[in-house]
Parts: sequence; structure tokens; C-alpha cells
Amino acid sequence: MRTVVVYSCLFGFVGFLLVSNAFCATGDLNPAGRREKDYDLIIRGGMIYDGSGSAPRIGDVAITGDAIMAVGSLPDASGKMEIDAAGLAVAPGFINMLSWAAKSLLMDGLAQSDIRQGVTLEVMGEGMSMGPLNDAMKKEKQRELNGTVPWTTLGEYLEFQVQRGVSTNIASFVGNATVRRYVMGSENRAPTPDELDRMRSLVRQAMEEGALGISSALIYVPSLYADTHELIALAEVAAEYGGMYISHIRNESSRLLESAEELITIARKANIRAEVYHLKAAGKSNHHKLDRVIKKIETARADGLHITANMYPYTAAATGLDVTMPPWVHEGGDRARARRLTNPQMRKRIRREMLTPSEKWENIYLAVGSPDNILLLGFRNKNLRMLTGKTLAQAAAMRGTSPEETIMDLILEDNSRVEAIFFSMSEENVRKKIALPWMSFGSDEEALATKGVFLDSHPHPRAYGTFARVLGRYVREEKIIPLETAIRRFTSLPAENLRLKRRGALKPGYFADVVVFDPATIKDRATYENPHQYAIGVVHVFVNGVHVLRNGNHTGATPGRVVRGPGWRHPVRNRFERPLQKTNKYVSACQ
Repeated sequence: MRTVVVYSCLFGFVGFLLVSNAFCATGDLNPAGRREKDYDLIIRGGMIYDGSGSAPRIGDVAITGDAIMAVGSLPDASGKMEIDAAGLAVAPGFINMLSWAAKSLLMDGLAQSDIRQGVTLEVMGEGMSMGPLNDAMKKEKQRELNGTVPWTTLGEYLEFQVQRGVSTNIASFVGNATVRRYVMGSENRAPTPDELDRMRSLVRQAMEEGALGISSALIYVPSLYADTHELIALAEVAAEYGGMYISHIRNESSRLLESAEELITIARKANIRAEVYHLKAAGKSNHHKLDRVIKKIETARADGLHITANMYPYTAAATGLDVTMPPWVHEGGDRARARRLTNPQMRKRIRREMLTPSEKWENIYLAVGSPDNILLLGFRNKNLRMLTGKTLAQAAAMRGTSPEETIMDLILEDNSRVEAIFFSMSEENVRKKIALPWMSFGSDEEALATKGVFLDSHPHPRAYGTFARVLGRYVREEKIIPLETAIRRFTSLPAENLRLKRRGALKPGYFADVVVFDPATIKDRATYENPHQYAIGVVHVFVNGVHVLRNGNHTGATPGRVVRGPGWRHPVRNRFERPLQKTNKYVSACQ
């Protein structure tokens, strides 16, 4: 039966493309030879930025079902609905290359903070992914999410999310930390040959379910326990399926150059495309290293390796406060960490190492230069929430303890990693990175809303502003890159890097992920002091042909789908599936 379905989809889609190419090339005839009077939607008279990076042109975009049917001048065509886009930019939907929306979308699938910036695809899975889960991991995930977890594999999670309803499309890498925990727990050692084979099998399963590749985040436990050999072994499996290796590299400060070289080595030995998550030089004493990293990457590219990077356009990073402590503190999991943090002798050692420069681990605490440069974002413990938005220095003064003791105490009392912002980068380097032709963009945040449970946290403003900030500040105001270049880097560049089919461009036959925005007004409004503010300037957003943002207001529609990587072979056919919406049957059924 599967063979019949596959061939049916194959021949059906080929036929669809042959027909659509015939009529879309002329813009005059539909497949039946009639005048095109029956499109579902025509976006009229906008400045079309097709995603290629070429100069824009005024024209129309016609959509039927979930597909773009024609792009160009369509004066004789009509649509059941027509939108006047005169004076506005019309572009492919934006791709968020680093999204942490996996949990937030379970709470609210509308993805307001991203949809209102034009994002139509969330790419998740930095080092950790929502599957595969063994029994222990599943129980932990249930406690974390305060509810049942009906999925086990990564593919099942993605299908479950779509079944619940989500406004954006979703995709994910499989995390090396996740497969390592599945097989080895949080042990700090090299895997045995059998354990490594089991991890490779889990990566293979995830790739066949549609994972985009293998990811790592090498400053976090247990991801950081993986050596280069182990990462190459996992990347080799992803490479078999056309996937990518993407990494929060091992050190972004004192050993930035060596860490970038490790990624290049993995790419070369595994014969795989590779990308650096949120490329940065952290800490004032390391800012000058960015030029050398860029040269190192461009040399590798000139040698034939496919190396790219992504970024967010801010001078501050955000992660857990726990990363300010040496890695050994986290060995064995949260309970083992708590025992160490309650031991007076251990606390003395932790504080000493936090204050001592080291080549063995990335000392973010020293890199930021001062506790005034660490901003506390959010707590589980309601008794600590009065510290949200305070600097570490302010919190330490309020509690009458040293900044180092305050870090240990807060992590203990909150029983979490305690989210925080770290001001560690230079504005000059931000501008330099934006100018790079191989740089895409990601928020490195959840998809949030300015209401409900999300107001209990104080996120980095990048959650609400990443894409609008690039277009407003760095394109319109500072003119670092032209608008058509920025749109290419939001759309076709990441789509090509990820080997996505029919995404990232305004072309006939492509999925109708479309954003209509005002280049003169688009702007981020979120600040470090008041982050829960939507960006402005995006007028319409369509996801798979469905109107999700209309005249700046969310329609409540949830047409998002799973976008799968190039190795997808085995559809997840289980209780999470729902009937396809009214769409072009060939494009949808074979996605």
C-alpha cells in the first residue's frame, strides 16, 4: 500500500508541476485553458521581493489553496478575494532559524510574537529536541510541561503540535543532547561502541521522520560531554539523509577560534553542511576575534565546505544563569547539582572557579565583565518574581550576598536554571555580521503573546523584535544591506541551506507562505525594560494560503504544518494526524 501511495504522489505531483509551469509561465491560461478568473486570492500591485535577492518589481501574486499559482502582471485575472498591496512589500514568509517555540506553542499555538513579524516557519531543536524520549525522559517532560506527553519520537511531537493547531509551520533538528540522554543519561564519559551505535540509530530514525539534521549546544550538559569524534559519528548519519549539522559551538569567548575550527572539522570529516548558531564573539576582550572567525569560515567555504551561520541583531545574549558555574557542577542532573550547591566546601570551590579565568570551560560570568551586565528574566518560584527585570548586582544588594552566592542561591531556590540576559557583544560586530552574505537570522526565543502566562516572564526583546529590527533599524535606517538582500537572508537562503522543498520563494508551485509589510514603518518596539511589545509594520501574513494576519490583526487561524527535512522517508501515521485542509492535493499530500 505504501508503494502505491508513494508512486501516486510522485506522478500526481509531477503532473501538477508540468501543468502549473505551463500556465504560470504565461500568466494567461489556467490548466483547463480558461482565462484565470477563479484564483482564491490575488495580492495586487505590491512591490514583489521574490526571495532571490534580485531587485523588486511591482506586480501581483495569485494563490489558490495552499499554492502560489502565478507571480507577475495579472490584469485580466480575478480572485475570490483581492488585496491592494500598493506601496507595500510582498515577500516569502520569513524563516526563524533558531526558535525555542516547542513548549510555548503547546500553551498558545498562535505564535503572535513571530507571526506579527512575518515569520511563517519555526525551526526548533538547538541541542535539545522534543524527541526521542525514553520512559524516564518522558516522565521528566510531563513534570516540566505539567501535563501528559502523548508523543515519544520527534516526528510524533511535530504531528501532535500540528494536530493541536499552530499558526506557523514547524520543523526541528534532533538534538545530540537528547539522543545522548536517551542512551547514557547525564554521564560525563565517552560512549561505548554499542552506545554510539544506539545513538546513531536514534538519529537515523529522526531523520527518516523528517528531522532537518543533527544539532548540538556544546556549553550545556550533557551536550558538552560529547567529543569531536562522537559528533562526527552522529553527523555522518544525518549526512546520509542530506541533513545539516548545526551547533551552538563549544566556546564563544576565550576559545572562539578553536570552537569554530571544531565545527569546520566535523563538516569536513562527516561530509555535511554545517551552520553556527547565533555566531558571536562574547566578552569585550574577545570582540576582536570575530574578524578571524569570519575569515576562517570564508576560507572553509572557498575550499568547498558549505558553512553558514545565523544571528540575532542584539548585543546581549540570553541563557540560563547556571552557565556561569563550571560544568562539573551539573554532572548527574538537577539533584546532584542541588547537593553540591548546599555543600559549603563545594560552594567555596564553585565561587573560586567562577572568579578564575579558564581555558577548560567558557566562563560567561567573567566574560560579561560585571554583575551589572546580567539581567534576570524569569523564575518558577513566585517568591522570587520580584527580582524579574533586576540586574544580578541589584539582586545581590537586595539579598545582602555576593553576586556569586546569589547565583547559587537563586538556582537552588528556583529549582531551575534561571533565565538571564548577558550583555557581552559589540554593536560594531552586530553590523559586521549583518553584512555577511551567508548569515541568516533566528530569534533564539519562544513564540510569545502579550497576555496570559507569558507575562510571568521577562524575555529577551529578540522574541518580539528580531526580524522587524533588521528591517527597520539595519536596512531602512542604517542601510547596512538593501531590503532585497535582507529578505533573501530571511527566506531563500535558509530554505536552501536546509534543503526545504517549495519554501522560501515567491514562485509558482511553491507553498503560499507570504508576508505583506510596509518597508517605511516596520519596526521593533520590544526593549530590555519592556519586552512584551509587538513589532509594527506587518500588514498581512499567509501560511499555506490561509490568512493568519489581516490588517495587522491575528485571525486566529492555525494552518501550520510540519515541514520535513530532505531525509523524510516514513510518515508518522498515528492518532495525531488530522485531515488535510482544502488545498492542492498533490502539493499537500506529498509534502
